[in-house]
Amino acid sequence: MGLGTALTLGTGLAAVGATGFLAISSAFPPGGHDWSDPGFTTVGGPPPDGAVTAESTAGSDGEGHGEDPLGDNPLYRVGELGEVTCTAPELDESDPESMEGFAHSIADCLDAAWSDYFEEAGLEFSSPNRVYWHAPGHSPCGPFPSEGTAAFYCGANEGLYVGVEDIVEASAGNDEPEAYTFLLSHEYGHHVQGQSGMLAELHSARAGASEDGGDELTRRNELQANCLGGVFLGASGDALGHGRSEQQNILDDVERRSDSGGAHTHGSQENGILWTLHGMDRLNPASCNTWVADEPLVR
Repeated sequence: MGLGTALTLGTGLAAVGATGFLAISSAFPPGGHDWSDPGFTTVGGPPPDGAVTAESTAGSDGEGHGEDPLGDNPLYRVGELGEVTCTAPELDESDPESMEGFAHSIADCLDAAWSDYFEEAGLEFSSPNRVYWHAPGHSPCGPFPSEGTAAFYCGANEGLYVGVEDIVEASAGNDEPEAYTFLLSHEYGHHVQGQSGMLAELHSARAGASEDGGDELTRRNELQANCLGGVFLGASGDALGHGRSEQQNILDDVERRSDSGGAHTHGSQENGILWTLHGMDRLNPASCNTWVADEPLVR
């Protein structure tokens, strides 16, 4: 497939929704793959300086994950995530204490859901370290916040970093809790990638890639995190009260966090929405295998 190939073809908004699901399914190779930043990723802006390469995937050696941790991972063989029944407290986005409590509750839900799934897959799993900041600081992946960075995952210490007040600013003061649930589930998706050996393999692939090829790999990584976040959102929708209007709020936030301007690292708005919806619809991490998807779907 040529993961390092630069992409030139985008998809229109008309591809999103029910027709988008059909398009994405038909794009997988037949016969076994419709199962359905390296360690550093950001919400709200570009990564801090020097935060993107070897140190960001330290601690993930990929051992025990098969010969193809990206395209043929044991995580793809289990089936649906299963219903998530935990709940979250009321959210007041203007109150940092309320925001932090909400973030911890969603992270608790994510821990429970994914630890059970990894156990079923026969993979080791440990929950990420939570660093919820209220003031500037430093991580092994660099300083925070930096150039508007509001949240990120750092593979060097398996850290889930969230700026309690910065995520509100990055979300334009959004008062809808589902937007922050998506943000957290996306970043947690990178932890899932790290725990399953994908981030180490991605770093290895990026090491020999051109700039365009490296950007494509990063897009596949980010779009998969969107889809894995969507799987959690779909599985927890009833418990967390995500109906049709809440789904639209989530997709608005996906659009906000997709590529704009000259950036080509997180995927287009159309594809960001497409993969998020796909995860929410299928509820199966195997449906999030962006590594074998046709190139237009990861542009």
